[in-house]
Amino acid sequence: MIGTVRKQLSSHPALIPLFIFIGGGVVMSASYLARLALRNPDVCWDRKNNPEPWNKLAPTYQYKFYAVGIDYSKLKKEGPDF
Repeated sequence: MIGTVRKQLSSHPALIPLFIFIGGGVVMSASYLARLALRNPDVCWDRKNNPEPWNKLAPTYQYKFYAVGIDYSKLKKEGPDF
């Protein structure tokens, strides 16, 4: 399969940027999905030790990827501890 792709790329060099951009898109989307699965506070991988990890987040923890106009260091806790 790789030999066939290499042979096509050598005979049609205009396909090289297509493969580069599609490969970059695949890598970027896979890394974003991995970031969502590993860093998002809504995802719980360990049900036995910490079934509700979102309850232990501090109010100053920035869990959003990009927050417009929110300074997380100045936020105060608005609810009770459970």
